[in-house]
Amino acid sequence: MEGGRYSVTTSSTTSSITATTSSSSSSSSSSSTIFNNNKKNMSLYIGREASKLWKRVCAETTTEINLLVENWKYLLAGLVFQYIHGLAARGVHYLHRPGPTLQDLGFFLLPELGQERAYISESLFTWTFHPFIFKTKKIYTVLIWCRVLSFLVASQALRIATFYSTQLPGPNYHCREGSPLATLPRPKSVSEVLLINFPHGVIYGCGDLIFSSHMIFTLVFVNTYQRYGTRRCIKQLGWALTVIQSFLIVASRKHYTVDVVVAWYTVNLVVFFVEKKLPEMPDRTAATLLLPLSTKDNKDGRNKEENHKLLNGNSVDPSDWRQRTQANGKILEDGHAHHADSTKNGA
Repeated sequence: MEGGRYSVTTSSTTSSITATTSSSSSSSSSSSTIFNNNKKNMSLYIGREASKLWKRVCAETTTEINLLVENWKYLLAGLVFQYIHGLAARGVHYLHRPGPTLQDLGFFLLPELGQERAYISESLFTWTFHPFIFKTKKIYTVLIWCRVLSFLVASQALRIATFYSTQLPGPNYHCREGSPLATLPRPKSVSEVLLINFPHGVIYGCGDLIFSSHMIFTLVFVNTYQRYGTRRCIKQLGWALTVIQSFLIVASRKHYTVDVVVAWYTVNLVVFFVEKKLPEMPDRTAATLLLPLSTKDNKDGRNKEENHKLLNGNSVDPSDWRQRTQANGKILEDGHAHHADSTKNGA
């Protein structure tokens, strides 16, 4: 009797172990199948996104190249004027005569950084625009550089006329009395002037004071991002750094305070008035505007439409696109995009 009971117990235990093993094997097989499916789906997703990114890069590059073909003359003229500006700054160095540093309110209020820390003012002199291929890019690189160069040329032309009108004794360390770099000997040849002793002649120039070239570049870039950028935090940071750089330029004794003050109101006014004379920047998110691949004809309308879809990261019909509100060419900030759409739709 006991033997029969033991046999039944053993058989039951064996059956239970077999069922448990079978269940574990089935669970393991199911987990393996789910993992493989997830891995396959992830591979398909990565492949699809990579393909979309590559198409976007190609479309973006094609668009910018076509814009470059149309606007290369303006870009070249702007770049040539950068050389002319450097040549003018080199020329005024021949006229510079060192003397006692002029009385300056900024010098009185701000402690002098010293030669060993003069680089601090240069450390903030770095600005960038939106990434080239990301969806957040709201401008065309070629067109924005045409605008930037037009602002720079107008500001630099005023600067050349100003510092040639009156030469002030330079406050920078290498421009003071006793420095061998404060004056330049008479040039021996025309080529010596035209080559401007780059980059040494640009770094150690004297006499080109009113108004600050550093502030021209900084204010032009910040104003441009203020108008065409989308990140409010970057705009606020840009203006804050511009103010800090103004103090650092004076503290490093690279410019008098008047050079920085004049730059503040002159460059801002130049950007304001030149912007009014330039055509509005196309809004790449607008429904009615396709990519300006060519302004001469409209034969490639279909290609423009396809490129527009790729650049804006969608493949829907153009009739479904919503046009974002654009105030005189100004790109709306990300924080106000939804509000603009709601206002337009009467919400």
